[in-house]
Amino acid sequence: MSQNTNTEDTIDLKQLFFSLIAQWKLIALCMILSLVCALLYLRITPNTYAVDALVQVEENKGASAALLGDLSSMVEQKQPAQAEIEILKSRLVLGSVIKTLNLDLKISGTENGFFDRLLSPHDYQTSYNPKFIAFKDDAKSFDVRQFEIPSYYLDKNLLLKFKDKQFTLTDSTTDQIVLTAPINQASQLNSEYGIWKVAIYTQSALKDTYHIQKMSLPAAMNSITSNYSVAEKGKLTGVLGLNYQGEDKQHITKVLNAILVAYSQQNIERRSAETAQTLKFLDEQLPELKQQLDVAEREFNKFRQQFNTVDVTKESELYLTQSITLETSKIEIEQKLAEAAAKYTGEHPVMQQMNAQLTAINKKIGELNGTLKQLPDLQRRYLQLYREVEVKTQLYTALLNSYQQLRIAKAGEIGNVRIVDTAVLPIEPIKPKKLQILILALFLGAFLGTLLALMRNMLRSGIKDSSQIENELDLPVYATVPRSPIQENRISILKKKKSIPILAVKNSDDIAIESLRSMRTAIHFALSTAKNNIIMISGPAPELGKSFISINLATILAQSDKRVLLIDADMRRGYMHKYFNHDVKPGLSEYLSNQQSLDQIIRHTHVKNLNSMSRGKSPVNPSELLGTNKFAEMLQHLSSQYDHILIDTPPILAVTDGIIVSQYAGVNLVIARHAQTQIKELELTVNRFEQAGVKVTGVILNDIQRTAGSSYGYNYAYAYTANKDND
Repeated sequence: MSQNTNTEDTIDLKQLFFSLIAQWKLIALCMILSLVCALLYLRITPNTYAVDALVQVEENKGASAALLGDLSSMVEQKQPAQAEIEILKSRLVLGSVIKTLNLDLKISGTENGFFDRLLSPHDYQTSYNPKFIAFKDDAKSFDVRQFEIPSYYLDKNLLLKFKDKQFTLTDSTTDQIVLTAPINQASQLNSEYGIWKVAIYTQSALKDTYHIQKMSLPAAMNSITSNYSVAEKGKLTGVLGLNYQGEDKQHITKVLNAILVAYSQQNIERRSAETAQTLKFLDEQLPELKQQLDVAEREFNKFRQQFNTVDVTKESELYLTQSITLETSKIEIEQKLAEAAAKYTGEHPVMQQMNAQLTAINKKIGELNGTLKQLPDLQRRYLQLYREVEVKTQLYTALLNSYQQLRIAKAGEIGNVRIVDTAVLPIEPIKPKKLQILILALFLGAFLGTLLALMRNMLRSGIKDSSQIENELDLPVYATVPRSPIQENRISILKKKKSIPILAVKNSDDIAIESLRSMRTAIHFALSTAKNNIIMISGPAPELGKSFISINLATILAQSDKRVLLIDADMRRGYMHKYFNHDVKPGLSEYLSNQQSLDQIIRHTHVKNLNSMSRGKSPVNPSELLGTNKFAEMLQHLSSQYDHILIDTPPILAVTDGIIVSQYAGVNLVIARHAQTQIKELELTVNRFEQAGVKVTGVILNDIQRTAGSSYGYNYAYAYTANKDND
């Protein structure tokens, strides 16, 4: 019992494979649709390019590294790379680039829909320059040289229209015109929200509408940072990689190089800030010191003209030298103290040390001044004036030398960053990856097609094997008929024509005809125990292939030198007359309604030994006509004239016509369609026959999928689109 259960639960991979092969058209269709979708996507998706650059950040080793010596490598030092990454993303750098290139102004066309980009794409190009923005629409263009608007309209979408040498700006949310101004000149207008300063120049006759938007600084920053990235190359290398993406390769190259220039400039300015502060101090001190020097020289020259030359003793000359040295040192310390005061507080050791030095020098100067006061008055005044001139001359010369050195140092300042690689114009786009998308679309289409095929196979919960009928219903299966490759997908077309070819005549070696030919022996044995030679063929529902089986089986029996009569008892929708190129009437309905005689409704066909009886004109009461004694008498009369009588009837579960006809038949065959007819439907059909006291002789399983080995050992899967008719 366990072994049987495991066998039933096992998936037949061979059958599954052939079921997929049989649905290759569905899989191919899904692949084609997926490929078409991929091509449409590539059609409407613009190319995206990427540019990159490299920046090296050099680490400054300060006093701590010098003090630690070799131990500095063992102590975790602060890496400057992360700080420089944040600076590269800051408003300090990006804001200056936005202002320089006018990146806060965005212009675009209005044809941005799916069908516009697919059917009639426009070639929009925007060129950002420091003095203007050029927008090109195919062969037409215009320049925006000034666009200053009130803050109320920042980040709002405005519609730009040109007409009669004027342009208008319309608020897209309210459809209200907010500005009207002439082209090719600068305009300044006042409004309730502020001042408008707009200048748009063009020589083209523009008729389209364009979107224009002045972005705030945060919005402009977001538009750049969404496509801009900075990351360190490797760990603790100090080399930063910059990447910027966009649809216009010239534009993104220009923007990234502008970012490099702005970043390098701010880095140099930051490095030379101390030098600039010292230069600023010297710029203020030098003119004042020069003025003091001029005054001292004038006083000294005036004194010498008044008293002629004064002889200075060696002792006085020594005092003079000491005084000049002390005064010069005092002024130098005062200068250093002023510079250090910008960096440190008064409690800092450096400040305290300089103040102590200044106090000591002032004390020595005071002692020396006390000594000078003991000299004669004329000599003392000479020494004071001479000392004043010498001190200020030396100090002015020293400051002037320092000023020139600082200017040279500032001019040669290069900062602690080095631009290794600048952005160059890209050649190939980074996305979309066309080849990858097409290959992925093919695989996705194949996957979806296979999935749909498997789902269709799962949803076909009908009968899939003849053993299922034999085991569950205890009915013999007389034949398993595969789908004819010749008839595949042609039944619905042929039914609309006046004449339909008989497969057993046109292609007698067809696989479906061979399977029907093999059931002649089974029918012979069934008729040997039957009450008459009448064979009724029916089925549970329409579209099972009853007419196809009936006509071809009758033809096969007639080809074996048997006199065969084929009756179309489907007086509602029968179309058997088309196989023989006959008119629908007179037929069975006319005979049963006493409008025609029996000889008039039986017609010869182009198949030897085969006669046919069409359904006739559709009556309003076909079931009542079939239940009359006249129909029974007709069958009894014809049974003695033919070897076989085949009757094609309507579906059993739809109408009662087939049950009525089965009362007079010796052999009752039921058609079931592979993978479509439910076992419950077939069981209900058998119950209907049993309720009427009729036994179903056997089942014909139509429209099956089977494999057959060729002489080379290969297996072939026959298509199994239904042998269906419109019963």
